[in-house]
Amino acid sequence: MIPSPTFELEKMLVREGIELLAGVDEAGRGPVAGPVTAAAVIMPVGELIKNVRDSKLLSERQRESVAEAIKERAIDFSVAHVSNETIDSVNILNATRLAVRTAVETLRIKPQVILIDGKFLNLKDRTCISIVKGDSTIFSIAAASILAKTARDALMHSYSTEFPNYSFDKNKGYLTAQHLQAIRRHGFTPIHRRSFSFSV
Repeated sequence: MIPSPTFELEKMLVREGIELLAGVDEAGRGPVAGPVTAAAVIMPVGELIKNVRDSKLLSERQRESVAEAIKERAIDFSVAHVSNETIDSVNILNATRLAVRTAVETLRIKPQVILIDGKFLNLKDRTCISIVKGDSTIFSIAAASILAKTARDALMHSYSTEFPNYSFDKNKGYLTAQHLQAIRRHGFTPIHRRSFSFSV
């Protein structure tokens, strides 16, 4: 059985006098189409929500249900998308950093400490704690991972209506065999990342 994320780190920081902590995570670094998305969320420390865990471990229906519960109970949350054009211009790592920074800066309530998944996304001018696989162990980061994933998935669903040949509602911009075949047959759409290298 996979353990659920906990508030242990958040509780430790609260005991040290930190009152507002934001969990931050991103979605969409790997696809060849669509934006990269980041979410920041400030949760009431200690208030667990069922099924909050790494978003990749949940079904789409579970993620959508849990995302609504997170939004209802969050002190504050924010989501930021960075377009494929920006990804092509500044590269995916810098675009992801931009998405993370924008998500944090558009929170209405400013956190004292930011808990970020991974080790390459630290915001140098802020108090950040980077945790590898934080979406598996830290409740606030897991909540952010669900908000980022569901927001990006919703956007890709809308693109599937605009570009019906590419099944973006199913592949979410990842390079499946069917997606590659669609690119070969119909060419690139305006939301494809031209800087990503793959054979067509």
